[in-house]
Amino acid sequence: WDDVDFSRGVGTVFYQEFFTLNSAKPPFIHDVEAKIRRYMKTSYSAVWTLKITWEKAPAHTARTDTRRTSTYQAVLTTDGFRSYLLILYQDGGMRWDYSQLSATNVLIGYS
Repeated sequence: WDDVDFSRGVGTVFYQEFFTLNSAKPPFIHDVEAKIRRYMKTSYSAVWTLKITWEKAPAHTARTDTRRTSTYQAVLTTDGFRSYLLILYQDGGMRWDYSQLSATNVLIGYS
């Protein structure tokens, strides 16, 4: 995500914050909690969550190609003791041509 370039007016960033300590939880939060319970095999009840979505974001530099965009999302959540980050990508993953980025030692994936 480090080389997003919005300078050509292509792409948008949205965010939404959820405080759920003493309030009803929307379906999105129930889904986040269920994913954490399933993947981490632990009980989890979110008290705060931040959802950030990068929609049709072009890679740096956009002046060379604004057609190859990616949509992805980061969800940060905590129960006040433990914190988690969920990263979600559009079908097909990142569609940037990483060979055009300024860094030559780029790695896309996870470990």
